[in-house]
Amino acid sequence: MTTDVLAPVRATGVLAVLRAPSPEHAMRAIDALISGGIRGIEVTYSTPDAADVIARAIATYGASAYVGAGTVTTEAQAREAADAGAAFLVSPGTRPELTRAMKATGAVTMTGALTPTEVMTAVELGSDVVKIFPASLGGPSFLGALRGPFPNVPLMPTGGVTPDNLATWFAAGAVAAGAGGDLVPGAALASEDYEEITRRAHLFADALRAVREA
Repeated sequence: MTTDVLAPVRATGVLAVLRAPSPEHAMRAIDALISGGIRGIEVTYSTPDAADVIARAIATYGASAYVGAGTVTTEAQAREAADAGAAFLVSPGTRPELTRAMKATGAVTMTGALTPTEVMTAVELGSDVVKIFPASLGGPSFLGALRGPFPNVPLMPTGGVTPDNLATWFAAGAVAAGAGGDLVPGAALASEDYEEITRRAHLFADALRAVREA
C-alpha cells in the first residue's frame, strides 16, 4: 500500500455512497453533492447504468471529483467500471476472485470486512483499503479496537457515519469514511429534493473541514 495510492482517498475524506433510482437522478444528486462540497462519489451498482453514470460524472467534473464504483459484486462489473474511468472500486465483502479482478484493473481497491479474520483476508488479497461494513454495528469504538492488531491497515467505515460523529470516526483511525443514507437519503432522491442533498453535503463538508483543522 503506497502513499500515492492512498493520497486521493485521504484527500477526499468522505465518499458519498449513491444508490439512485435512475441515471438522471444519480447525475442530479452528484451535482448536488459537488455543490455542497463533497467530491467523493461512489456510484453503486444498485444504480441503473452505473458505468454510464460514472463516465458522465468524470466527463462533467474531471479532476474536481473523485469518482468510483460501489457494490461491485462481479468481475464483469469491476472491469466495466474501470473501463468507464472509475478511480476506485468498492465491494461490500471480500472474495478472492473478485478482489484479484478489482486489483487487476489498476483502480484503488476497497473490499468489505467486519471481523478480524475478514480484515486479514482483505489484506492478504491486496486490498488497498478495507471497508468496515456495516460499521454501525460496532461504532467508532469497534474501529478503534481493530486498529490494535491492524495499526497500518487503512480502514474506511461505512454505515452509521454522520456529520456529528465524523470526527469520532477519524479519531478512531479511519483513513476516510463512506456515507450513504445520512448524506444521500433515499427519500430525497425519490422526491428529487436535491436542495436537501446539498444541505447535507454542506454539513459533511463542514464536519470534515473541522476534523482537518483540529
